[in-house]
Amino acid sequence: MADEWARYLRQQAELGGREVIVGHRAGSSDQAAGRGTRDADPVEPAPPATAPTASRGLNAESGPADWRKGAPPIPGPGISVEPPTASMDEELSELATLEAVAAVVRGCRKCPLCEGRTHAVPGEGDPGARLVIVGEGPGQNEDQTGRPFVGRAGELLDKILLSIEVPRASAYILNIVKCRPPQNRAPLPDEIAACVPYLHRQLALLRPKVILAAGTTAAAGLLRTRKSLGQLRGQVHRYGDVPLVVTYHPAALLRNPNWKKPTWDDVRIARQLLDA
Repeated sequence: MADEWARYLRQQAELGGREVIVGHRAGSSDQAAGRGTRDADPVEPAPPATAPTASRGLNAESGPADWRKGAPPIPGPGISVEPPTASMDEELSELATLEAVAAVVRGCRKCPLCEGRTHAVPGEGDPGARLVIVGEGPGQNEDQTGRPFVGRAGELLDKILLSIEVPRASAYILNIVKCRPPQNRAPLPDEIAACVPYLHRQLALLRPKVILAAGTTAAAGLLRTRKSLGQLRGQVHRYGDVPLVVTYHPAALLRNPNWKKPTWDDVRIARQLLDA
């Protein structure tokens, strides 16, 4: 149980969520940073806010080829996982199109998250997309519209994609869970377990060239690991034969702009892999 709470608190800190205070007296520096338990792994230290490529790249103010300037080299291998086989969920394996999966998602009652949803959010994008972005789950705006990554975090994601010459319309955007968790909290393990088979089926149909996992929940759900985001960044993982790059969630960048520089490096690694 302590491990689960530690993981949950770490995810909240990395995603810029509300403070959660456990076992510390009021006014401590750990509380102010959103790290309320000694069991939680430390969030990766943020680089200086003045890093030159942070504002240029993620605000899409530079020219279309600028993402190549100073781009980090493609790093070495990380975790490799095999996607679940079709036999693990025969009902889903019979769904032959993304729209068929979306229709099942919209009527899903497999976990308690369905009770509070306005709309399920199956995902959207180009069925022929080479780049797939996987996030955590819908927020309030997504729940109201039925679309992933809208609102301020969605606007920032759009800028990130434009900066690497991958317009949103040419990518595909998904989440680990398809219904909004209450108060935008991180999804619980049983909620992820109920919902992630939809994601696996969508990825099997999409067959992307690169996956970008935004945030700890997305990375952990795809790679089946409890490692922190800091431990997973800076490597090229494998989801089957598809390279997978881990980075910060756009919502985290809104809370802490210092994370823009490492995110800019991560997305440029993913962009290079598209051309590899």
